[in-house]
Amino acid sequence: MQWTIRPALPDDLPRLLALYAHLHAQAPQRIADEAVAAAWQAVCADSRQRILLGCADGLPIATLTVVLVPNLTHGGRPYALIENVVTHADFRRRGYGTALLREACAWAARQNCYKVMLMTGRHDQATLRFYQNAGFDPAGKHAFVLKIR
Repeated sequence: MQWTIRPALPDDLPRLLALYAHLHAQAPQRIADEAVAAAWQAVCADSRQRILLGCADGLPIATLTVVLVPNLTHGGRPYALIENVVTHADFRRRGYGTALLREACAWAARQNCYKVMLMTGRHDQATLRFYQNAGFDPAGKHAFVLKIR
């Protein structure tokens, strides 16, 4: 199986949405097609945001989003946030997610970021170990989340 990592392209939206169905065990909430199209257009136009696709034999099987955040501290060096890390359920535990995380962190380093952060809503030990094994420190920061409904 040939593995490649590439930025998502404008016509990858249906494949991305199919991957996002594997993000949570329960079915994700469906949002209006117009909202998805508008959000996708904004993502594609934003040079500070990158959605990476991991492809096996050309088929997208894993993805994540990395966002570059301009910053006024740390000598003006930006930081990066990673979100929506997902691998198709049939392809997990093969290193694809880790490879995507490494590529996202390498991109952040090329953008002169001083750190990369991510949060997960998952509490199972396998997921937490996955992020730790990829180099993320669970004790480095405390996260507080306010969900707006």
